[in-house]
Amino acid sequence: MMYEDITESEESDLCDWQLPLAFMKKRHTERIAASHTETQTWRMKERMKTVSVALVMCLNVGVDPPDVVKTSPCARLECWIDPLATSPQKALEAIGNSLQKQYERWQPRARYKQSLDPTVDEVKKLCTSLRRNAKEERVLFHYTGHGVPRPTTNGEIWVFNKTYTQYIPLSVYDLQTWMGSPSIFVYDCSNAGLILKSFEQFAMQKEQERDALHHPQISGITSRTQMSMPPPAKNCIQLAACGSRELLPMNPELPADLFTSCLTTPIKIALRWFCNQKSSDLVPGITLELLDKIPGRLNDRRTPLGELNWIFTAITDTIAWNVLPRELFQKLFRQDLLVASLFRNFLLAERIMRSYNCTPLSSPRLPPTYQHPMWQAWDLAVDICLSQLPALLNGAEYKHSPFFAEQLTAFQVWLTMGSEMREPPEQLPIVLQVLLSQVHRLRALDLLGRFLDLGPWAVSLALSVGIFPYVLKLLQSSARELRPLLVFIWAKILAVDRSCKADLVKDNGHKYFLSVLADPYMPGEHRTMAAFVLAMIVEGYLNGQEAALQGNVVAICLEQLSDNHPLLRQWLALCLARVWTNFDAARWCGVRDSAHEKLYTLLNDNLPEVRASAVIALGTFIGSGSDRTDHATNIDHNVGMTLINVAQDGSPIVRKELVAALYQLIRQFEGQFASIARQILEDDIRKDENLTPAVAGTASGGFTVVLHGESAVKTNVSGPDLSRRRHSLQPIAPANLGRLKASALHKSPTVGGNLVHHHLPNGPQLSKSPPTPGGSSSSSSSSYGSHGSGDGFTPPAGPIMFEKMRRIPSTAALSTIFSSSYSNVYVQIWKVMLQLASDPYPEVKYLAQSLVNAINLKATFTAKPQLVVDSRRTNSAPNSPTNRRGANHSPQNLSDSPPPSTLNIPNEVLKPVPIRPGEQPPPARPQNPPPIGAAFSHTQQFSRSRKLFDKGPIIPETYEEEQQEVNETPASLAVGTDFSEWCCKYFAQSVMKPPDEMDPFSGLHHEREWRFVRNARLRREALDHIENAGTCRLDDQIFINKNTATPLVVRFHPFNPHIVVADKEGICVWNWENGEKLNYFTNQNPKNSRITSMDFLNSHDVTLVMTGSDDGAVRIWRNYWSQSNKPVELVSAWQALSDMLQSTRGSGLVLDWEQESGMLLASGDVRIIRVWDTQREMKLQDIPTGADSCVTSLACDSVGRSLLIAGCGDGSVRLYDRRLSPAECRVMTLREHNGWVTNVHLQKGAGDGKIISASVSGDVRFWDPRFTESVKLINTPFNTLTAMAVHQQANIIACGSANQLISVYNTAGDTLSNIKYYEGFIGQRIGPISCLAFHPLKMHLAAGSRDSFLSIYSTEKKAR
Repeated sequence: MMYEDITESEESDLCDWQLPLAFMKKRHTERIAASHTETQTWRMKERMKTVSVALVMCLNVGVDPPDVVKTSPCARLECWIDPLATSPQKALEAIGNSLQKQYERWQPRARYKQSLDPTVDEVKKLCTSLRRNAKEERVLFHYTGHGVPRPTTNGEIWVFNKTYTQYIPLSVYDLQTWMGSPSIFVYDCSNAGLILKSFEQFAMQKEQERDALHHPQISGITSRTQMSMPPPAKNCIQLAACGSRELLPMNPELPADLFTSCLTTPIKIALRWFCNQKSSDLVPGITLELLDKIPGRLNDRRTPLGELNWIFTAITDTIAWNVLPRELFQKLFRQDLLVASLFRNFLLAERIMRSYNCTPLSSPRLPPTYQHPMWQAWDLAVDICLSQLPALLNGAEYKHSPFFAEQLTAFQVWLTMGSEMREPPEQLPIVLQVLLSQVHRLRALDLLGRFLDLGPWAVSLALSVGIFPYVLKLLQSSARELRPLLVFIWAKILAVDRSCKADLVKDNGHKYFLSVLADPYMPGEHRTMAAFVLAMIVEGYLNGQEAALQGNVVAICLEQLSDNHPLLRQWLALCLARVWTNFDAARWCGVRDSAHEKLYTLLNDNLPEVRASAVIALGTFIGSGSDRTDHATNIDHNVGMTLINVAQDGSPIVRKELVAALYQLIRQFEGQFASIARQILEDDIRKDENLTPAVAGTASGGFTVVLHGESAVKTNVSGPDLSRRRHSLQPIAPANLGRLKASALHKSPTVGGNLVHHHLPNGPQLSKSPPTPGGSSSSSSSSYGSHGSGDGFTPPAGPIMFEKMRRIPSTAALSTIFSSSYSNVYVQIWKVMLQLASDPYPEVKYLAQSLVNAINLKATFTAKPQLVVDSRRTNSAPNSPTNRRGANHSPQNLSDSPPPSTLNIPNEVLKPVPIRPGEQPPPARPQNPPPIGAAFSHTQQFSRSRKLFDKGPIIPETYEEEQQEVNETPASLAVGTDFSEWCCKYFAQSVMKPPDEMDPFSGLHHEREWRFVRNARLRREALDHIENAGTCRLDDQIFINKNTATPLVVRFHPFNPHIVVADKEGICVWNWENGEKLNYFTNQNPKNSRITSMDFLNSHDVTLVMTGSDDGAVRIWRNYWSQSNKPVELVSAWQALSDMLQSTRGSGLVLDWEQESGMLLASGDVRIIRVWDTQREMKLQDIPTGADSCVTSLACDSVGRSLLIAGCGDGSVRLYDRRLSPAECRVMTLREHNGWVTNVHLQKGAGDGKIISASVSGDVRFWDPRFTESVKLINTPFNTLTAMAVHQQANIIACGSANQLISVYNTAGDTLSNIKYYEGFIGQRIGPISCLAFHPLKMHLAAGSRDSFLSIYSTEKKAR
């Protein structure tokens, strides 16, 4: 779409900007899944330390080597000592001691050994000794060869004989062998590059020798000859003063060991080199003598000398980080403190020595850095410092360098326009150094937090540069002003790299976040981040859980559950859930604080994410206990009975978490739930076979003996009993079919061997098989089923007995068997799980089905004959917590209508089939099968219509000879969700950046702006047509096409040329301007149900399609039509109404939607009107209709949505004020229609607020809410009015008839048009009208007919 036709005057229309959007939150627009952020490896696999240093000095003071001709004067200073000032031996010792002190500044704890003018044996002894003591740590070998010949091309350096009369070559190969690995070598001599080359050649040679020794053909020889394995030469670092053909500088202004000076005394040599450059003229009066008088110490950053050293460290670190590959930077600058210092100083050596035509070399090789722009910043810092030196020596106060403040400003400039697409900011290592300064720390933390907020890539960069130890150390600070910044930074770090939690616990960093969370004066967003950090610390980490529990994390979280900040409530619940996971001590701490009761309040929170988090917390609360005491069981029942109310939640993420939470309870009481499922299976067997047991007699104790087989009385079950059968297990894979059938037949009822509940005319009787020998006649009802034992169901000592309820219909066998309060807990929970197994949202449904299947399969394979005892005949009381709190909290009714007499089991089960007379049983299953549960492929289509117990699809009853082992038990099912991990993504992404729709420069914002300008223009253009609508004929057919199936609901898009048509099970999208069919997709509603309502959501912006089907489910669809061919996606789905009543001609689900408020009215084949808040995705209220018939249509006022109007199937039009109590909310009933109300409409906007209604009898009535009688009547010529539509803005009414006629009227009652069926070639062909709809803006009328044709009529002539 193009923008060139938009004028500025049209951009001022703001009405669309102010409209709220429905189902466009992050939970709707992105998949609820864990993030898979790949972080760069920033932790070193192994930290290393240089523990030993060998200082080998071959100076031979006073004697020049024969192959070097020195100039006169020449560089003489060695370690800043003139060797000719004293005797050669004293000078040599002084130089050695000075070099050791210079190294000790960088690594004071290392073991130093000097070898001055050594022999080969001394070097060997030194190296082998240091390697032996260092073991796997690093050893440094420093070689100064200023008094010996240059290295040879054969890979030799020179030492002395014992009498110092000869130069003795020392092979680098031998040196490698003695030093071993890891090692670092420093060569300060001419032609040092030759040593590097020889070293690498020998290292390669050794690798080849090692490979040869590992070769299979030589392995035998190796064992016989005991060949020594050459040590590896890997992990060896080398620093050489110059190239292979270069001599060391001899400038008398420089020290002779210039390379060593750069490596060990960088500031001193850098200042002297600066003064020798021409740029020093900018700082007159500075001499070399003054340089030694710069006040301060190198390790005191507050002094001039210390500040210079600090700046030097920051600059060299920055150069290395920006130039080196990340892995090499980590190895050289973060693995070993001494190596890092040497390489930082090596960068200075490269800069200085290159100015004297020397090129220092290293292995691994570094890219050139001597011309990096950051060196100019170093020169400026030196310039500023030296310019103050004369004044400082006279007592003036030192002015600190602006270097760090300027670098932070540069970093801030980068942040204002930084992105992942740009090069990373080169100042990041400097920000690291600034954290050491209290002066700049606050600003640095703020900028660092803004950088980390850019995304996981920024966090990875910061960690790779070495931010971690700095921010970990800062947690020891007590400064309150740092708390918000540190909490934010740590939330960002842990959202990307969770391995940091171990470091936090080790250093007691968790206490910092506990104190922030407990601080009532901290803003809610900062406490939220503290809760997130704690949740990450305790996640799957026992040490973290124990540390947090000792810090009283449970009580701190519980105290703040009522906070006004929704994200804080969410993360408090998630933090509690993670603390309780597999940690009994924390769970019992929560029990003592009544944590579950405090969490109950969050189940009604306005935010679905908070409700889902509360469900997760309660699920882990009941699933963490290992020891099942009576008290724990009581709490589990209490939580379970509270959680089942969440099944009616409008958000799928909440219901999905409910399945996972109830799984924790079902896993704890697996046997009880398997027993319930088994009773359902056995009841279904009897119903399917239409078998009623015959009374064979009465045994002692008053029990009735039941016979099966030919002597049994067989009765025909038909009518409601047959139609209401539905079962609780999904279809089983063919490979499992044989085994399941075999087991079912093996456990089939036999005479006197099974109990069947039988109702005699005089009331319910109980039947019983003879008691097992030695068994008692009563048993506890708490001993149902097996608990995952290997031999299937193990019967108790006596027959299993269940209490009997009062007299109820025969279809309520489940309620009869499980009537005690102990059993009722499991029955109610199982009923909810079965409802979730047919949830309209696929992810919820499949998760619940996997659990239901596992329990049902366990029930099938553990089926055993059972006994039912009349409670009047036994004194045995059930061993159940009947007086416990959990049992007393069971809701009396979980649905909108009175409870049915039977349990609604909405899924199909593959049922065990009894053996009929004359049949041979299949092979019996093994005697000791394992407890079995399995997840099945859901290949069959199961109906979820208003028929409560429909049988479902036919499954072929074939037997498989092979039996497949199913090893998955319900306790081992992986029933989990990614919601908790998805919540963590919030902190991994930017929280400071405004969303794209609010960013005026984003493409998404521009698209919205274009749509809103288009909408405003279309509204203005429509006004001209609407003004003349009351007098124009509306009968010109501009569109006709055959739809996929009979149209049931039709809707125009207000701004796109689209018309959406719903048939029984799908939605078809047409472009009515060009007659093109754009899309067709199925609604995924069950086969026996149909779509009865449809509407557009967010039609002014990104449009969604809402459908409602007569099973009570509402579905929201995205991408109903997409230019980019995106697939249609289900955004959300929920059960708007449950327990829809059965009727031969029902209205199904009737919906009324209004964009301004985001409220959705739902009614239909029920006796209530339910009000949903789609922003919160929860039910607001239920309004009883007071009618004995269904609701056929709904309307509501647009201001406050307090006035509700319902048309009913009995002809009444009822008005409700939802602000009143349910008993008083019905304020008026209008009863002038004699038949089914086809539609009801409330005029909105500038109209007079009248109500328009039409009935099937053909009368259209106008009502004024102030009067009880209609104020106007239009008698249409129809005797069967099937549809009525009212234009939202024009005063036009259209009525459709089953007699192939459409009449259009104005509100005065004048007939504008009659659209009829005409014979002939060019005549209009319309069938019996099934639905009508006006375009919201244009004068277009759409009509769907039962012959599947869809037509559109207009006042405008179509361009031919």
